[in-house]
Amino acid sequence: MLARTKAAHEALDAWTREIVEWHFDPETGCPFWLDYARKLDWNPRHEVKTYADLDRFGFFQDEWLRGGPVRRWVPKAYADRPIYTFETGGSTGVPKSRINVEDFRIDYEAFSNELPDEFFPRGSDWIMVGPSGPRRLRLAVEHLAQHRGGICFMTDLDPRWVIKLIKRGKMDEAEAYKQHVVEQALTLLRAHEGIRSMFTTPKLLEAICEKISLKKAGITGVFCGGTEMTPQFHRFAVEELLEGAYFAPTYGNTLMGLAVHKPRLAEDDFAVIYYPPAPRAMIEVVDPDEPARIVGYGETGRVRLTTLTREFFMPRFLERDEAEREPPYERYPWDGVRNVRPFNRLQKAVVEGVY
Repeated sequence: MLARTKAAHEALDAWTREIVEWHFDPETGCPFWLDYARKLDWNPRHEVKTYADLDRFGFFQDEWLRGGPVRRWVPKAYADRPIYTFETGGSTGVPKSRINVEDFRIDYEAFSNELPDEFFPRGSDWIMVGPSGPRRLRLAVEHLAQHRGGICFMTDLDPRWVIKLIKRGKMDEAEAYKQHVVEQALTLLRAHEGIRSMFTTPKLLEAICEKISLKKAGITGVFCGGTEMTPQFHRFAVEELLEGAYFAPTYGNTLMGLAVHKPRLAEDDFAVIYYPPAPRAMIEVVDPDEPARIVGYGETGRVRLTTLTREFFMPRFLERDEAEREPPYERYPWDGVRNVRPFNRLQKAVVEGVY
């Protein structure tokens, strides 16, 4: 295990050098980072030798991703490629935007390798019961289905509208909207017998299972993500909702991609444990008061994200989440996170909506 962890660390250092070289090379880099480098008194291309050296950049500010021009994030090497832009929640003010060319496909093809074919059969169809519109999930889950040889059936879901209803105290209307989404899913499941795999959120999964038996509907695998993924829901889903279907919880967002779940082991007692898609993204748990310091294994701290792809370089971003630091695992010989939840020091109430 130590040898595998060391090899993973060396691979991360090499990948970091490659990505920094790419984003700060005037021929390939993006305008934002090329302009940023001109204001530094050091040269990232020469002085970043390891992943740890990224600390020299300080902390990435989420305000940099709010508003335009969004093309300042497009690497010059991709200037002539079709560009996607995906947004974060956007429930309070201007949403953060991240450009994409191929990352959402690359990330979800890698995730596909983690899904057991026994429960997510290749060639079978999928249903996506999650946020639509400008979110990465909309295209990413569809690509996942296509990559595995299936067709993806989609539902309409605007989480921003649900959050507005909840903030205005319109709980009856929010519930009616949730049922509207559930009815779309039920209609598709009843009409298309080839659907075997589902993406949804914890709240919507529970609402669907109140109406139908997943087993009778033919669902054998559920890929599930959202902020309400807790150990309690994990146990509830496995023991009561799924009826033998495989449960694949995930932690992901527009800025990172997709962290995969550790296989469920009895000794973990339904803890929700995720490992990032190293070396393309890394998750660390840091001291909230000294966010340059990583906490010890098993200790609680704030989640810090670093994204390292040719399309997007984001060093040391402090997420609005907290978790426990998890040691490397045989299949994933790098740090993970346990039981991610909203960062408790943020005073603003988080409205979860349909998640």
